[in-house]
Amino acid sequence: MTSDPKAPSAQPVPPRLGVFAQLIFGSRWLQFPLYIGLIVAQAVYVLLFLKELWHLVAHSFDASEQQIMLVVLGLIDVVMISNLLIMVIVGGYETFVSRLNLTGHPDEPEWLSHVNASVLKIKLAMAIIGISSISLLRTFIEAGNLGTTRSNFTETGVMWQVLIHLTFIISAVGIAWVDRLSESGHRKEAGHG
Repeated sequence: MTSDPKAPSAQPVPPRLGVFAQLIFGSRWLQFPLYIGLIVAQAVYVLLFLKELWHLVAHSFDASEQQIMLVVLGLIDVVMISNLLIMVIVGGYETFVSRLNLTGHPDEPEWLSHVNASVLKIKLAMAIIGISSISLLRTFIEAGNLGTTRSNFTETGVMWQVLIHLTFIISAVGIAWVDRLSESGHRKEAGHG
């Protein structure tokens, strides 16, 4: 007997869970309102971006190049934080709550196909470093005006910001290193098994 190649393939039947297992597994849906909250935060960042962009356009003729650069860096900062939110919303929901079933969708993010908790941590750490870098650059530009205008930065404040930025970098390297060790350990176990 030959099988019809056009016939739909049989889907595996998921195992039947006990009541307690259903409760535990179903608890992942408690995160759903958290992701909705992050979507609201994303909308707030869109409004902030539009407000800053309007401020830039409206005051571009009476602002110095340095002031325009600071506003543009602020806009980049908002975009990077918004990108971080998207990674957490989409990647976190896909990893911890439920599949989005975007396979084959033309707008499916490339990184989503291989996202897991470990990859998400590394991507988040890298995004935080990018955000911190923009913030630090803004601080350096504004701190350069210490003698000419009133600045909100002290040498100690700038030093702490640099140390915090370095801590982010060291943390990201540590996360990536531990992930790499874990991954090579899994490969060794698979090779011996």
